[in-house]
Amino acid sequence: MSAPSLTPSKAAGSRHPQPPPDRAPAPGGSFTRSLRRNLTAHGFLIGAVLCFAFFSWYPMVREFLLAFQTTDQGEVSWVGLDNLRTVFNDPAFWQAWRNTLLFTVLALVLGFAVPFVVALVINELRHGKGYLRLLVYLPVMLPPVAAVLLFKYLYDPGYGLLNELLGSVGLPEQQWLQDPDLSMLSVVVASTWMNMGGAALIYLAALQGIPGELYEAAELDGAGLLRKIWHVTIPQTRLILALMLLMQVIATMQVFVEPFLLTGGAGPEGSTTTVVYLIYQYAFNFNNYGAAAALGLLLLVLLAGVSAVYVRLTRAEDE
Repeated sequence: MSAPSLTPSKAAGSRHPQPPPDRAPAPGGSFTRSLRRNLTAHGFLIGAVLCFAFFSWYPMVREFLLAFQTTDQGEVSWVGLDNLRTVFNDPAFWQAWRNTLLFTVLALVLGFAVPFVVALVINELRHGKGYLRLLVYLPVMLPPVAAVLLFKYLYDPGYGLLNELLGSVGLPEQQWLQDPDLSMLSVVVASTWMNMGGAALIYLAALQGIPGELYEAAELDGAGLLRKIWHVTIPQTRLILALMLLMQVIATMQVFVEPFLLTGGAGPEGSTTTVVYLIYQYAFNFNNYGAAAALGLLLLVLLAGVSAVYVRLTRAEDE
C-alpha cells in the first residue's frame, strides 16, 4: 500500500514557507491624504469666498444699514425712513429714474440688437473671422476713459468729426452733447460702441454651436434668410439671448461713466442725470451718505426684482 500523499498546501508549506501577510495600511493614512487634498481645494475656495464677502456682501449689508442711519459729527443715529423721504422729495429723483429708464430702453434697442446682428454677419463669412473678431472686441480692450474721450472729440460742436461729415454733405451741424434732445442718444451710441464686443463674441460662440442640419432642413422647406433666423437661430440661442438681456438691463440701469465724462453727469437741463449719478451727488457733493445709501437700496431692490422675474420665467420654461 502506497503512503498517503500530502495535500498541496501542506506540501507547499513543507518546501516553501508562506510569506508573511501584507502589513495593514497605517490607520488614517488615506484619510490624511484625502484631508490634505481637500484642504488645498477648500483653501482656494475659502479665499474666493472671503474676497466676495468683503467686496460684495459687506458693502450690501453696510448700505442697508446706512439707508436707515445718519452721521452727525461722527455720531451715528437711526433715523428710520427719513433718508427715503429725503430721496422721494428731491425733484431730481424722478428725473433721474426717467433718464435711466430712457437710457435702458435705447441701449436695449441698440446695444442688444447690434451685437447680435454683428455676430450673424461674422458667422456667415468664410474668411477673415479672426480679424473681425479682434476688430469687434478692440473697443472693449480700450480703457473706458480713453474711449469716452474719443467720442467727446467726435461730438465736439466746433471741430468734431461728426459735424465735419454732416457739413461735407450739406446737412446742418448738431449740438450732440449740448442739446437735451440729442444728449442721451449720443451717450447711448458711445456706450454701445464701447461694450458691444463682449456680447458679440458670446453670440458668435452660440451661433457656431447650432447644428448645420437645421439650416439645411429650413432651406429644403424654402425658408429664406429672415425665416431661418426667426425659426432656427433665435430658438436655438434663446437662453443666451435671455441671459444677455438680463445682463444688459442690470448694466444699463447702473450707467455712470459715459454720462459723467461726456456731459458732466447732469447734462443739459438734467437730461443725462441717472440714478447712479444722483447717488454720487448725494455721497460726494452733498455729504449725505444716508440718502445715497437709501437710493442705492432702491436700485438694488429693483434689480433684484428683475432678476427674480427672469429666474421665474426661465424656470417655468424648463418645466
